[in-house]
Amino acid sequence: MAPIGDIPIKIEGEPAPPAEYGNALPVLSQVRHALAQLVQGGEPTQIDLGAMPFGPGDEERLMALLGTGEVTATVDALGLTHIQETAFSGVWIVEYLNTDGQRVALHLEVDHVPQLLRSQPEDLGAALAALNTQLAGAPDAT
Repeated sequence: MAPIGDIPIKIEGEPAPPAEYGNALPVLSQVRHALAQLVQGGEPTQIDLGAMPFGPGDEERLMALLGTGEVTATVDALGLTHIQETAFSGVWIVEYLNTDGQRVALHLEVDHVPQLLRSQPEDLGAALAALNTQLAGAPDAT
């Protein structure tokens, strides 16, 4: 009788790792709830995807389920921020990068317009003052 270490073992193949850990659909359900809140009461929601327990494939699956909309924007302030509308109006993917181009945050915003793209009230006041000054100095200002 041969010792157990001498018995040949044939490995057919390694089991494939799971394509996803199953967290994309629960997040999509959270997005649906947030969109209902926006529609019914005007309440915006921000979902921090970096805080989600995503496994391999979950983020890619979620992005595929959300799809791509028509609007994109890039903001250049202390690193780039990429904003992409999803296939669902009012649902935005907002990716924040540092100055080295590394992701520092990934959010879903459920709102009419992402907060980063909204003008701040103090900026609007300064813009009005600057425009008044420019018009006051124009030769044919009325």
